[in-house]
Amino acid sequence: MDNTKILIIKLGALGDFIQSFGAMRAIRKAHPNAKISLLTTSPFKNLAENSGYFDDIILDKRPKWYQYKDWKHLKSFLNNSRFTRIYDLQNNDRTGLYFKLLKTPKPEWVGIAKGASHRNTSPERTQGKAFEGHVQTLSLAGIDSIEIDTLGWIEADISSFCLPEKYILIVPGCSPKRPQKKWPVENYIELCKKILTETDATPVLIGTAQERDITSNILKNTGRDKVIDLTGKTSLDQIVVLARDARCAIGNDTGPIHLISVTSCPVIVLFNENKKSNPQRHGPLGENVYCFSAPSLSEISPSKVSDLVQKINAN
Repeated sequence: MDNTKILIIKLGALGDFIQSFGAMRAIRKAHPNAKISLLTTSPFKNLAENSGYFDDIILDKRPKWYQYKDWKHLKSFLNNSRFTRIYDLQNNDRTGLYFKLLKTPKPEWVGIAKGASHRNTSPERTQGKAFEGHVQTLSLAGIDSIEIDTLGWIEADISSFCLPEKYILIVPGCSPKRPQKKWPVENYIELCKKILTETDATPVLIGTAQERDITSNILKNTGRDKVIDLTGKTSLDQIVVLARDARCAIGNDTGPIHLISVTSCPVIVLFNENKKSNPQRHGPLGENVYCFSAPSLSEISPSKVSDLVQKINAN
């Protein structure tokens, strides 16, 4: 290891974090002997550790403006660590403040912060997906070979789930802050019934414990003996492993779908057309991503989705 000290900043959210792994891997390749630290938040600590791309992981408390002691601690960390270069993969107002906390002379900074040594001011950075923005920004620092990270390094035991040979993942939930992203539960119920009658695969429900009201409704109206319920039972690592053998996955624009899509599992994503949820900017990465979008999610019929599921399942 040489004396080069690199900091990567990526705080969240899950979908964006997954899209940043290709950039993180490219940074590690560009600095093979450097000490690379990651500044992130607690939900992504295990994923980051398992990747093997970092020598150290620091958790950001994301202090509020009035939490003076936490800001003082963060300022001390950024300055006393004496980083050679900082890669800002978050690129928002918060990390812009982090740049201002650095004393002069500041380390090299790759990102959008005003005053950065490698500053991306192109309006094209935000026209596509987060991954594409990282590719553009890192090119300013001489890093050009960036590919989608398929998360092949993730391992997890899913034997306790006792899954059948053929199954389809159903992701009916999403962030409670984005209820407009939810395809109606009635449509998921009808879709599961169609999967059971029109294919030889078993629907498998995944989601957080907070989404149990949605999955319980699907189970109640589809048949608890016909659908496998993994609500609240899966880690992020297990979702990736589940995806590798799934026939396909169907879900809303939500974090687990981004995890699943990069594994090359065929993914059908349902989008409510608006500025905060559209396939061009917020669609997941992957070789087999199919997007349905409409001004209202209720306009996307279960039959239309089911027809595509049958085509995918037949291959």
